Amino acid sequence: MEILFLIGALAVVCGFLSGLLGIGGGIIMAPLLLFIPPLFGFEPLPMRTVAGLTIVQGLMACVFGALAHNKFNFVSGKLTAWMGGVIFVAALVGGVGANYISNQVLLLIFAILSLTASALIFCKQRKDEERPDVSILDFSRWRAISIAGGVGLLGGLVGQGGSFILIPLMTSFVKIPTRIALGSNLAIVLLATGAALIGKGATGQIEWLLALPIVVTVIPSAYLGGHISQKVPVLILRRVLAIVIAMAAMRIWYDLLC
Repeated sequence: MEILFLIGALAVVCGFLSGLLGIGGGIIMAPLLLFIPPLFGFEPLPMRTVAGLTIVQGLMACVFGALAHNKFNFVSGKLTAWMGGVIFVAALVGGVGANYISNQVLLLIFAILSLTASALIFCKQRKDEERPDVSILDFSRWRAISIAGGVGLLGGLVGQGGSFILIPLMTSFVKIPTRIALGSNLAIVLLATGAALIGKGATGQIEWLLALPIVVTVIPSAYLGGHISQKVPVLILRRVLAIVIAMAAMRIWYDLLC
């Protein structure tokens, strides 16, 4: 029973960061579930269980984080429509193709991309408004599609969501204001996360009893994080996100080298 409370506490932290920074949060939740329970005397959770719980956390965070950001009109329907379908198909293709390409090579590419993303998000963008108007958002369709396809394909190949990489690419390459990128990113990755949940649930890869505290705690924490995100200056959000991405990159490098 105590493990349920610990998982719930970890989900609160991860859900809040998901809503605050506009990321699915799997890259944070997975290492927390792997490394924290043994520190409290619990048996280590199997990676298969961690992967299933991470998907549950990601879906809840995406749904309620996106709702919070949408309340402030920072979720672009056009951007979500163009990128959401592409990343879903690309991730599906990547998952199928994972059997044919060396995972070590792909992890190396993903790790390099993560470090690059951290550097990009840390740099302040010109004309990055505190309150951008989503109704007049204009962007390059081919650029949006290309990054959605690339990140989705590579993420599917290596088993990583990649949503934390989408934000810096959206702000630097597609020229999307940070607040709209944060809110829209949650909606964009929702489809792919939902598909993964269905797949893992249908094949018995989710421990639903352990997932219950995640559902209960992530919903309010992600929603709260989304609301607080609107009160934090864009520059601070970018710097916190850069640190989170850098930590995620280090974890990927650890997986690669160890």
